[in-house]
Amino acid sequence: MPLAFDEAAPSYDTMVARNPGYHAHLATAAEALLAAVPTPGPLRLVDLGCGSGASTRALVTAARQDGRAVAVTGVDASSGMLDEAREKSWPAGVRFEHGLAQDLAARRGEFGLAGAVDGVLAAYLFRNVTERDEVLRDVHDLLAPDGVLVVQEYSVAHSRAADLIWSLVCWLVVIPLSWLTSRQTRLYRYLWRSVRGFDAVQTFVDRLYGAGFVDVEVSTVPGWQRGILHTFRARRAGDR
Repeated sequence: MPLAFDEAAPSYDTMVARNPGYHAHLATAAEALLAAVPTPGPLRLVDLGCGSGASTRALVTAARQDGRAVAVTGVDASSGMLDEAREKSWPAGVRFEHGLAQDLAARRGEFGLAGAVDGVLAAYLFRNVTERDEVLRDVHDLLAPDGVLVVQEYSVAHSRAADLIWSLVCWLVVIPLSWLTSRQTRLYRYLWRSVRGFDAVQTFVDRLYGAGFVDVEVSTVPGWQRGILHTFRARRAGDR
């Protein structure tokens, strides 16, 4: 689906700005990651599936508020989204690389990630990944001991009510709004389908443990997305 993301890239920031809570939810996910990373000094983070850079901005802001220096590598499969991200103003230490999440292990050197990192954020990524177990193992291998993964993702497979609410919001609000904004609806029709096809919450928790992570925690958000949008936090085992 990278082409659908490329197609929607010029209007993507406008669309997500109209999503109540979108940036606040990213901020909460970034803060959850920073709160769990034990490294006191400069941090090396990866924003896997960084899109147009909203999640990258959330990481930079959370680190700044925490008084910690940070270097962030954003990786995304959509060149159009990366073009949008690169046009924004960033502090030193932020860079963007083009590639699939499935490429992480094979292309770590190309991405400048030969060494271990302290944390990985993956917001709205894993429903787009076919080889989820493999990518989770690759992320686990990328993390330093006690490194932290935070995944933010929609999941409705566990609840008929959540599935119904998701479908109503998509077809009555999101898809019509995408037509009014850009005359492009393909990405948002895919969004509806991909969320409905994604893992149940417990299934994804099991994947995290199967990939070697420990201390898996799950939370949801308030408002209409309660029980639909979930934040998963997990750790690579270390000294703690």
